[in-house]
Amino acid sequence: MLRETLMGTAAGAAGTVALNVTTYADMALRGRPASEVPAEVAGTLAEKVGLHLDEQAQSGQQEIATKAKNRESGLGALLGYVAGLGVGTAYGLIRPRLGGRGSRLLAGAALGMAAMAAGDLPGIVLGKTNPKTWGAKGWLADIVPHLAYGLVTAAVYEAFAGEEG
Repeated sequence: MLRETLMGTAAGAAGTVALNVTTYADMALRGRPASEVPAEVAGTLAEKVGLHLDEQAQSGQQEIATKAKNRESGLGALLGYVAGLGVGTAYGLIRPRLGGRGSRLLAGAALGMAAMAAGDLPGIVLGKTNPKTWGAKGWLADIVPHLAYGLVTAAVYEAFAGEEG
């Protein structure tokens, strides 16, 4: 069980790299900015658990605001890693119990959607984003990297497990 869990975590790490590369390539090609939603979610969650990201700074209000925004940005990125590693870990725990070898494409799509849900649901629940307003480009910018995550995660897990594609 430990072996499969570690394989899933490592596969999730590889999938997270694929997601990030796909996202940053899209940003570079289209010249679009990074989403602020992860940072906003991190800031709200930090407040809810009593973390004060705007701790007192010696230089005044501007430095406090800048440090708080930087902390939110860092925590938002870390939440993405938690989601990617967590979905991979869960797959490592579940995959051996599914019996037989299923479709890697189907597993990849399911993993991508699971990662998308893990990444998007907190922002939706907290009112930081509304999928109804995303439009086709917004949906593609979310679906494509998550699909890359899922396909890479499934392929890496199966490679670790010694199963040919």
